[in-house]
Amino acid sequence: MSSALPGLRPQLPSPLTPVEDDRFDRHGVRLLLKRDDLIHPDLPGNKWRKLEPNLRAAAGRPLLTFGGAYSNHLRATAAAGRLLGFPTVGVVRGDELAGRPLNPSLAQCAADGMHLCFVSRTDYRRRADPGFLAELLPGTPFPEAYVVPEGGSNATAARGCTALGQELHGAADTVAVACGTGGTLAGLAAGLAPGQRAIGVPVVGGGFLDAEVRALQNSAFGGAVGDWTLADGFHFGGYARTPPALVDFASDFEGRHGVGVERLYVAKMLYALVALVGDGAFSRGTRLVAVVTGRP
Repeated sequence: MSSALPGLRPQLPSPLTPVEDDRFDRHGVRLLLKRDDLIHPDLPGNKWRKLEPNLRAAAGRPLLTFGGAYSNHLRATAAAGRLLGFPTVGVVRGDELAGRPLNPSLAQCAADGMHLCFVSRTDYRRRADPGFLAELLPGTPFPEAYVVPEGGSNATAARGCTALGQELHGAADTVAVACGTGGTLAGLAAGLAPGQRAIGVPVVGGGFLDAEVRALQNSAFGGAVGDWTLADGFHFGGYARTPPALVDFASDFEGRHGVGVERLYVAKMLYALVALVGDGAFSRGTRLVAVVTGRP
């Protein structure tokens, strides 16, 4: 990576590793893992790909962003601030959390120097409203902060994620990625070559992601780009929900392949792929790439 972000040495392109799994093999589908979790120890996967272009755009200014109490994006942003020496502010959904002990995720954010600002769930829903930002910023220690949306997903991030698709030219027929806010899928699909397609697996319910991905592509690329679809129905009750069936599945996958499986995103995506291949969603001979966007 260029000297614009000194001190960070990401491993790019990330490794592409084939795995032998009978659940895929018996359907003639070749499974490969795109190990984006190995890009950087503190900024793995799509967090690097989405944050890096935004960090360049911020040009050293303090950075303010949004997330829930278990947000991987908040953790990655705080780590970037520590590594690169700039202040960070995390706006956290749920003002009821302000008087409670910090969970391990938020405690790590604080340890990395992030100033945590807890807001009501009603106010949090206004996070993209310029009027709310005009009210919010002066009340933080850094009113001049560069603002990054929840999950790091904006047009800048989507353009940064096109590199993920470009790294898979000639190596995949279908590429699957877990989706929280849609930025990675928007950029991945745009970066793939003609004839390749992307599948996004939403980790939250609500059916909003289709419109979000379309809006991000329109903002980043001027319109819809690439061949992509969403595989709904695998969120297991919502973000941060990890019922026993999902935990057991992740543990089994780890035992089969010796690869740690992050539970909030990656486990749901891999579970979806096993279900889809069992339903005949992929033709024989398909090279199916699963993007590992984070680590346990």
